[in-house]
Amino acid sequence: MLDPLPPPPAWLRDAVDPWAIYFNVPAISDHIHEVLIAFIVYQLIHFILSPWLSPLIFPRHYPQLNRRTKLNWDVHVVSLVQSIFINVVALWAMFADEERKSMNVGERVYGYTGVCGMLGAFAAGYFVYDLIVSAIYIRMFGIGMLFHAISALWVFSFGYRPFVNFYSPVFILYELSSPFLNIHWFLDKLNMTGSNLQWYNGMMLLFTFFCCRLVWGTWQSVLVYRDMWYALKQTWASHTLPGAPIDISSQVFSVLDNTSHCLDDTCSSTTATAELSRFASYTANGVPTWLVLTYVTANLVLNSLNYFWFSKMVETVMKRFRVPPSSSAAPSRTTKTEEKDSQLKEDIYIAQTVVLDAAAKLEQEEGSLFHGDAVAGTIASAVDTGFVDELRRRKADVTSASTGGSSRI
Repeated sequence: MLDPLPPPPAWLRDAVDPWAIYFNVPAISDHIHEVLIAFIVYQLIHFILSPWLSPLIFPRHYPQLNRRTKLNWDVHVVSLVQSIFINVVALWAMFADEERKSMNVGERVYGYTGVCGMLGAFAAGYFVYDLIVSAIYIRMFGIGMLFHAISALWVFSFGYRPFVNFYSPVFILYELSSPFLNIHWFLDKLNMTGSNLQWYNGMMLLFTFFCCRLVWGTWQSVLVYRDMWYALKQTWASHTLPGAPIDISSQVFSVLDNTSHCLDDTCSSTTATAELSRFASYTANGVPTWLVLTYVTANLVLNSLNYFWFSKMVETVMKRFRVPPSSSAAPSRTTKTEEKDSQLKEDIYIAQTVVLDAAAKLEQEEGSLFHGDAVAGTIASAVDTGFVDELRRRKADVTSASTGGSSRI
């Protein structure tokens, strides 16, 4: 599918082209305006829209925050908007891009579609914003967030060689859990720690994290490794033959059928075919080994972090069940009905605290690596005094219920 947005102005393309060729990312010239638009929009949200709207929507909370927490609030607003928007675009691209659906293994490595290029541009615009914010406030957010922004921007730039442009929307879907993580943070700052809303949000956070990052992410990583191994073997074989290296592009790209998959009826199948192999001359020599190793290393690091974070969540849940909450002995004359009611409240309490504990642990672990502030303490941790106080209050209510007192679950 072609990029649904208009192309960049000629002056901008002419200014970017020499740099795009020099850094071997020729496709970026068609999407540089989208990178700039995304970057400017996120800057406006951070420095203008969020500071203006937040006090109007949350007049009892936002104005009371200190300067550091306000800054972190604005960063989370940008992250929330970006994660929702980029996930919607990624899902749309996966279902609407017919050229992408018809790609063979070689085309998945070397092929290009404009809509995937647009998606990568919007993601790159956010990572540029993230890079600048983390560099300016490095003492607040720490070196981890800066490194994460650099790494993400570096990896997404590969799609403009083009290299595994096909997988741009696939790995964007890792971010399906991010909106719930941001909402979890906001609920803490709105004094809703331990609320039913945070509990339901926590369940969605854990569910999407497990499904998208562990199940979906691991399976798609296996697929991209398989495709890259095919391309790497093809490259090695072409360079071992006598004479000049074989043009890989002539072996990879197949002629599409006569069905038009473009945005309107005036677009022919020839245009769709040309787009798929548009940058074939830049990939004629195949894929370099260092590029595959870089991509695999980055992917393994990210997947390892996801498993590490999830293991911490599981550990938190297991601790909750291994150490049952203490409660006073029930009175000798307690009826069976009262005992069942007390047990039901205890089960509800355990279920809620398990989910909230795990969600808070996830935010704490992600924050410690990517949003932590080693100088002045953790900014984004959900395991704060309010969370602990809320759990103590709930436990006290359950205990009082078991002894005949009033309950409030």
